[in-house]
Amino acid sequence: MPGTVLLVAGSPVGKGRLVDAAGVLPVLAAVAPGVLAGAETANVVELADPLEPQAVLTRLRAAAAAPGPLTVYVTGQIQLDRRQRLPHLALARTTPATVRYTGFPWHWFREELRLRAPGTTTLFLDLHADAESWELLRSVPLDCGRESAVYGRIAPPPHRRSLGEPSYMKAVATILRSGHRPPLDQLHQQALSRITGEDVGIVLAAQPPAVSDPHAAVSAAVRAGRHADADGLAARWEQAAVRAHGAASEEALHWTEVRADLAMLAGDAARSCRTWLAVAAARLAAGQAEDAPAVEAAVDRAHHQWGEVRDPARARELGAALAELRGRVPGRRAGALDHVQQQLRRLQPQAQH
Repeated sequence: MPGTVLLVAGSPVGKGRLVDAAGVLPVLAAVAPGVLAGAETANVVELADPLEPQAVLTRLRAAAAAPGPLTVYVTGQIQLDRRQRLPHLALARTTPATVRYTGFPWHWFREELRLRAPGTTTLFLDLHADAESWELLRSVPLDCGRESAVYGRIAPPPHRRSLGEPSYMKAVATILRSGHRPPLDQLHQQALSRITGEDVGIVLAAQPPAVSDPHAAVSAAVRAGRHADADGLAARWEQAAVRAHGAASEEALHWTEVRADLAMLAGDAARSCRTWLAVAAARLAAGQAEDAPAVEAAVDRAHHQWGEVRDPARARELGAALAELRGRVPGRRAGALDHVQQQLRRLQPQAQH
């Protein structure tokens, strides 16, 4: 089965740039696609200094949905948004004041990769941090999702008026250009050993949990086309989490979110939308803020699935609930509430015009 490779190199244009991220792409592009992916053949998608976070999200979502192994190579710089102090991958238009809207929220990696089968997803990261994010990341690790293997480093801020070097990623690319991809932990250690004359920074090396994880059974059922079985498994884990931790607990809500994703994969957009709306409402009722990442993600996903509902009556019903939520959770895309209201007007029966 062919693999998928996503190459992302992002950093601001201008004085806010800490690292020449895109400079590593020619070296990576010289590696055979199959070697980049750890598969016989592979599809490679390259994003060089992307402008819009939504463009990165679209590419990441498509890559995450592809069967076979997925390897994501990310080079760039991490900055915190001033409002929530959450890490973002800075993009071409990112400034310290606009990170929330022009950077790529790091938790989107976790959100998009979480339903992939264990053992099929690998991230190689070579990231430079500004002073503020460096202090945070020394104590709070970047979360790439429980099913992903992660290798790389986060470098401290470079000296003033100097650009950091993506030394780790260049070393990975140089090793792979030999045509041989060693075991991932060996590749990681070899790349680290080639970094000289600079502070390596925070070393990243994490393996996903073993195939006994309940998510593995759910993923296997989905891959076999047994969508009802997958939902049944997730429902049992959801109920167990409710009994053990309560309906509003993160453990229970996690499995509710999994069921929302399973409905999407089964082609049931209405059920997926309804479930995401329930997740958002539960999080808000539990006191989470309207701009909390998990709340925004739930409403954004409900909105996306609502756009796939083809039955007008169900679309009207779900749209009314979505419009109410959008009034509280506008999200990061301008005009989201207006879009819902416009679509609802189009869905009104002719007799009501």
